[in-house]
Amino acid sequence: MSEEEVVVLNFWPSMFGARVIMALEEKEIKFEYKEEDVFGQKTDLLLQTNPIHKKIPVLIHNGKPVCESNIILEYIDEVWKGDKTLHLLPSDPYQKAQCRFWADFIDKKVFDAGRRTWTKKGKEQEEAKQEFIETLKILETVLGEKVYFGGNDTISMVDLVLISYYPWFHTWQTIGSFSLECHAPKLMGWVRKCLTRPAISKSLPDPVKILDRVSQIIKVHEFFYGY
Repeated sequence: MSEEEVVVLNFWPSMFGARVIMALEEKEIKFEYKEEDVFGQKTDLLLQTNPIHKKIPVLIHNGKPVCESNIILEYIDEVWKGDKTLHLLPSDPYQKAQCRFWADFIDKKVFDAGRRTWTKKGKEQEEAKQEFIETLKILETVLGEKVYFGGNDTISMVDLVLISYYPWFHTWQTIGSFSLECHAPKLMGWVRKCLTRPAISKSLPDPVKILDRVSQIIKVHEFFYGY
């Protein structure tokens, strides 16, 4: 394959950007990383390549932008699909549909419940914690006895989507005062297995750094709004 230009626009704590980076690393695709401060001044490049949503991640392949993380994952899998290359989605139409379903389920359920564990308090926070834990228990059932969601030997799009949330688990557990080792031990075993893959471990943001940033946000919010 000839040399190609691949650029990723991302904001370091983003689970959505992390999964794109992991996919590229797993497939051993060289790329240029460009950091975006989505809460500050957005660059002209971001505004030009994602004029509709104006958010990360954006994959720019030979000058052509692709937006929305899971669409990017499918694009990466379709473009770089040699016989010896990792396949993120199965070729069977039904299995592919199931993969898309669970990736969508994770983004709809895990993101919202996880966010509410630190943005809400009292009853609303407790409800969020319970919803988050129940979601992970459902995913444990889906995982079953497999090593990865893609099977015993390979990861899939579902694995990358879910593990991209892992760096935020520390924040959600710390602020929400609960333990995933107690409530979802099988899933935490899956996490540890995923982290043995260099492409994954080196691509994920630092959980402690995320907690520090979230703690600062909470302090500022409490200073201005009193809660």
